[in-house]
Amino acid sequence: MSRSVVRRGPVRTSAPGLPQVTAGSGPPTAPRPGVVLAIVSAGVILTGIDLFIVNVALPQIGAGLRVRNIPDLSWLLNAYTVVFAALLIPMGRLADRSSRKWGFLLGVAVFTAASACCAAANSLSLLIAFRAVQAVGAALLTPTSLGLLLAAYPPSRRAAAVRIWTAMGGMAAIFGPVVGGLLVQVSWRWVFLVNVPIGVAALVAGTCLLPNPRGDRGPMPDGIGAVLLIGSVGATVLALVDSDRWHWGSARVVGLLIGAAAALALFVMRSARHPSPVLEIQLLRVRGMTAALASLLLFCTAFGAMILSLVLLVENTWGWSALHGGLVATPNAVLVLPASVVAGVLLARTSSTAVVAAGCGLFAAGVVWWHSGVHAHPAFLPHLLAGLMLTGVGAGLTMPTLFGVATSALPPHRSATGSGMVIMVRQLGLALGVAVLVAVLATGQSGYVSIHALERGWIVIAIITAAAPLPALFLPREKRAVRG
Repeated sequence: MSRSVVRRGPVRTSAPGLPQVTAGSGPPTAPRPGVVLAIVSAGVILTGIDLFIVNVALPQIGAGLRVRNIPDLSWLLNAYTVVFAALLIPMGRLADRSSRKWGFLLGVAVFTAASACCAAANSLSLLIAFRAVQAVGAALLTPTSLGLLLAAYPPSRRAAAVRIWTAMGGMAAIFGPVVGGLLVQVSWRWVFLVNVPIGVAALVAGTCLLPNPRGDRGPMPDGIGAVLLIGSVGATVLALVDSDRWHWGSARVVGLLIGAAAALALFVMRSARHPSPVLEIQLLRVRGMTAALASLLLFCTAFGAMILSLVLLVENTWGWSALHGGLVATPNAVLVLPASVVAGVLLARTSSTAVVAAGCGLFAAGVVWWHSGVHAHPAFLPHLLAGLMLTGVGAGLTMPTLFGVATSALPPHRSATGSGMVIMVRQLGLALGVAVLVAVLATGQSGYVSIHALERGWIVIAIITAAAPLPALFLPREKRAVRG
């Protein structure tokens, strides 16, 4: 009777783009996908909370550093947003060439160290500089975290994992203002210090447990193009926020706007010719992409201005604490998630253009509602909350719809790059919104925001929001099955 021989050596299984897993006598060499999801989600939470937490802490930071000038303080928001937007795609491509794991860990390390430096900063200029360094880390860890997630999950489970990854950013938006309000009760420096233990934990766990898929050794990203984009947007923002101090038509403002236009033109020229550009011009030829991005830019401009106006109303005009300011902002963020689910239901019955128009209409109605009834006394809180419900639902209908339209038509081999372009446009819109509101408020050196200045701002926000659906008129119409 012959004896069968069973080989007990390890059997290696692999799939393109996935880490190799060894089956057999020993434990698997790759961590469980849930572990990877938990680690990279920590990075997403870091960057998500920091995007919203500083809004709430802005008045307290100004008081702590003895800076009352709102145009100068606004750079704490815009330095982060502009640098993050411009470097998002180049940093992701740089990590793809070498190692997503070490790119993610380097991004977390840079972000964590910069957060500690922000907490220790003793001047506004230093704090703004460290915020820009934070943005470099955020631009590196955000795309690499998604790349690691996709490498850890099999294709059948990737969509669910990405939804969870995206939801982490939504949760950060919801709880960021409240967390910021709580931390500011101790000191504004804790707004940045809170990032340090989370970052250290992610570094330790990531070093030991994250997979290390190979890079693709593609072309180097266009660093000069990223610098041109930062210069163009930065010059535009500077011209807007200091237009009250320097006056419209002055040599400084006109010169900055001309320089911004020139830098933008050079940026577009480089993007058309570079093998690995920040902005892939050919993707703009995808049907519906340009229209969706144009609508998204306008809407995010209005959204960024609205968030800052809310903080200034509650904490500056009304004189409430940062904790109360964070709590007041919560209904807006909470309603975005369920409204995005409703948007999905509506898209099955009507066009994306109609959903975007409805969302922008509700958002504009909320801001106009504030203009009609919110005054310089906190007794008008119920009126404010009613407007927040409208803006929250409007944002939930509009932004996910535009994100979906902009990315759904992309070819599969350009989905990651196209998604990065969408996020970049969103961030640029937020920065422009802050700059536009500061220019409209025209507070000068006083630092006090009157209700009349906010009313001007709300009118401008409503006008921008009303313009946002116009590019969406050129979105492709979805083909629907005809029922018999």
